[in-house]
Amino acid sequence: MDQGSKPNLARDIVLYTAARFGMVAAVAAVLMLVHVPALVALAVSVVVVMPLSMLVFGPLRRRVAVGMAERAAERRERREELRAQLRGERTSEAQ
Repeated sequence: MDQGSKPNLARDIVLYTAARFGMVAAVAAVLMLVHVPALVALAVSVVVVMPLSMLVFGPLRRRVAVGMAERAAERRERREELRAQLRGERTSEAQ
């Protein structure tokens, strides 16, 4: 297991989340500058930022998706090894 992938995945998730929140805040701020009520500006910005962030932050979103898929595969592999050990089977590492 590559220990370097875990911090990168966590960092990428935090960056992607912060970027999306930042974009929501920026769009809401622009709307409020043109005298749109704050709650309406926030609601509109959330709806506008959803598809926009997929385009703008596509590479970061893909890194997060790949990292999560790798992590799920590692967990699945560890779970299968543990189940094999519990059944009394020898795993490929123990042979």
